[in-house]
Amino acid sequence: MLKKRFTTIATSLAATFALTLAIGVNETEAKAPDVYGGIMNEYEYEEVVFLSGEPILFRGTIKNVKINETIRNGTRTETHSLKLVRADGQSPDDELTRTFSYVYDIQSNAAIGQNTENGTIRSMKEEVTLNGITYVLEDYQFSNGILRDLRPANTYYSGNGIVRKIYETDEDVPKRVIVELTSRNDGYENFWGATETKFTDAVYQHDELGTFTVQSRVSNSKTKTLTYEESLPSLSSFEGGYVVVTSSDVLSEYTYDIPENELSGQVELATSYSDRIERLVVPKFRDLATHWAKPDIEKLYSLGVYKDESNFFSPGTPMQRYDFAVAVAKAIDLRVELEEKNKKNTAAKSLFSDVKVPTRAAEKEDYAYFASIVEKDVIRGENGMFKPNNSLTRQQAASIIVRALGLEHRAPDPGYQTSYLDDARISDYARDGVYIMQELSIMMGDPTTNMFNPHKPLTRAQASAIIIRFLQYLEEDLKVNYRDDVLLFNQ
Repeated sequence: MLKKRFTTIATSLAATFALTLAIGVNETEAKAPDVYGGIMNEYEYEEVVFLSGEPILFRGTIKNVKINETIRNGTRTETHSLKLVRADGQSPDDELTRTFSYVYDIQSNAAIGQNTENGTIRSMKEEVTLNGITYVLEDYQFSNGILRDLRPANTYYSGNGIVRKIYETDEDVPKRVIVELTSRNDGYENFWGATETKFTDAVYQHDELGTFTVQSRVSNSKTKTLTYEESLPSLSSFEGGYVVVTSSDVLSEYTYDIPENELSGQVELATSYSDRIERLVVPKFRDLATHWAKPDIEKLYSLGVYKDESNFFSPGTPMQRYDFAVAVAKAIDLRVELEEKNKKNTAAKSLFSDVKVPTRAAEKEDYAYFASIVEKDVIRGENGMFKPNNSLTRQQAASIIVRALGLEHRAPDPGYQTSYLDDARISDYARDGVYIMQELSIMMGDPTTNMFNPHKPLTRAQASAIIIRFLQYLEEDLKVNYRDDVLLFNQ
């Protein structure tokens, strides 16, 4: 069951939760840049080297570490250039220099929304000096494959790599060290966050030390935390507002077993980027003073998901289908698609017979979001109509959120039943959505009656709470699943 795979459904829906704004994933993301267990932030890079049969930490500032990526004509090129020195200072002449270039061929399968990237080595050069002995890389074989599943709210990816490196020493009687590595990485990235966890197994065949092994586990993650700050002056025009703190960290652990030197143990590394802070606008709704959904509604307004200019939100009125579609599109941020449309000056077109293309500038942006989420097949109409002003039902909301996550195929084979007593009333198109939403605790039924009430309209307050739980899942739950769960079950 999904509950066993998604073990984070019990994550508390705390007032502080992870979100992001218009900051790109790569701008503040601590990284694990290669298969060697190294870590870096905006200032320095660290990596443990085992060529001499003992763990030795090397370090270099960002001035001497360059990692670049370009994508052009279906080809992604990565270049890595590092110059590191021994961190403990015991041998001042010890250093590591490395220059690699990887080339990935990108193949797109638009019909199922997936890309594959298969990479090889284009150029390589590496020398490592340890205790006065220089290890020169004579041969480097590299093969890496990555699958990316491009879902509307999230990109999921998984990769496998195989590496063989052959070093020879510069001694009068050269020694050879062959290192064979296999790696596996899994990750996700969305506008709200990103996490990747990578495992690498290395087998060293050393002319002098025989065979020994090193395993590395690396996980890097970006987190956005939204907190409420009360205004200190009692006479301020607003009671408080929301602050977003962007943070990013990476953890690395090497486990080694070197029998000839009677050495075994672990080396742990950790680093993080400096936090970034951003203040958000303050909503001033006058009909939410004691409403249970006030925090959720104000968060969505501050994040720009809502932009009501009125001082009244009307939390108890039904949520309309069009408004919910636009809110979900803004929540998962289809900004890239919008920018591309603006650059091409593409004229807006009518997608449904009952949804007119707006002429007012204030309404055009919302329509662009609506058009993007329709094109992503997150929302659907019937017989060419969308019924934008109709009340949103519970089963419609469940279907929309699950399609945005791209998880509708994680439901059981057709013919299954949900655990709700009114299962027979759930429409066929919505069954997968209702099932997955229950499994992920994003949307539940009535705990007293065990009814889902699929055709019951959602109020604007209830819809807001669902969107907030959806965003919490994108950041907090996925992060736990891709880091804590993966590391825990792969020790």
